[in-house]
Amino acid sequence: MAKLRVGFIGYGHLGKFLVEKLRQLPDEFEVMRIWNRSVGEPGVQGLETLNAESLNDIDLVVEVAHPNIIADYGELILEHCDLFAGSPTCFANQELLEKLKNSALMHARRLLVPAGALWGANDIQKMADVGSLKGLTVTMIKHPTSFKLGSPLFEINEQAKLKESEETILYEGSVRGLCPLAPNNVNTMAGGALAASNLGFDKVKAKLISDPKMTDWHVVEVRVEGDDGFEVITRRNNPAKPGAVTGQLTYYSFLSSIKESRYKPSGIQLC
Repeated sequence: MAKLRVGFIGYGHLGKFLVEKLRQLPDEFEVMRIWNRSVGEPGVQGLETLNAESLNDIDLVVEVAHPNIIADYGELILEHCDLFAGSPTCFANQELLEKLKNSALMHARRLLVPAGALWGANDIQKMADVGSLKGLTVTMIKHPTSFKLGSPLFEINEQAKLKESEETILYEGSVRGLCPLAPNNVNTMAGGALAASNLGFDKVKAKLISDPKMTDWHVVEVRVEGDDGFEVITRRNNPAKPGAVTGQLTYYSFLSSIKESRYKPSGIQLC
């Protein structure tokens, strides 16, 4: 299989990790270009250079920056290459989701969504495909300092920071309602809404909890409901220190998703 030429948008902790790991696989991947909001590091370009010409020699763009990037540049990227959307909370905007799905099909491109911290994503997708998925609830529990939130969740979490041991429920409701309020923190939930295609962002349930006891972990609990009382409940404890937005093992999940993405067909695909 030919070497995959990759461009990155986003060069924070996750972006740097992925670039380093792909550069250790020179027979499979070549990192062609890195774009970032802030520049200054060697080889990093500003977003103003992200255009048709700079995409001509790239096979896959990996976005690990912010959901606004997908909204602003998604169509342009899909005209020229495949897109790995590391911030799928943007797809809570149904109009954007439909627009990029159509663009991917029109240009025979792949719009790739990583499973991230969603344990059992492929099984959820299989159940959704045959219509046997009746319910999906994703609960995420993190230390108060690990959240980047908009109002009113920001104010609720500020109060949660004052508690020594008591957890605070920041949100309980649809994934669609939560994504704009916590775009950096609930990509796992957005991935679940995309995997559960027969339920979608409105019917997949989200619960976000701020817990000062979570000094070593990010916790993701997934409850899947099917026909005749079928139920699966998983709890994923992902090593993470207070303040970390992304847990350690999710970094490797993203890396595996990039590797797997090579074998996916065109259209929107979970990987």
